[in-house]
Amino acid sequence: MTEVLAVLAATWAVIMGLAPLLQLRRMVQRGSAADVSIGYLLILLPGFGLWIAYGVSATNLALVVPNAVGLLVASITTGYAVRLRRSWARSGSLAH
Repeated sequence: MTEVLAVLAATWAVIMGLAPLLQLRRMVQRGSAADVSIGYLLILLPGFGLWIAYGVSATNLALVVPNAVGLLVASITTGYAVRLRRSWARSGSLAH
């Protein structure tokens, strides 16, 4: 039973790690990061890193894999949001 729960939890954690892709898709569609909380994303990044470190130290792939996915996706989403915000600041456009 514990192994089944580990697989289910790790699978759902990967899905959770992919969740920022929804925000990334919205930013791409709108060409704007105005409604994105970059602070929220920045809080997630060290959390993912800490869980990866803990998972590595505990040799627990069920912690490492989902958090690595989350770290990658949140990093991409954060980077794109920052890029859009800088673009907006340079252009001074209200559309971004």
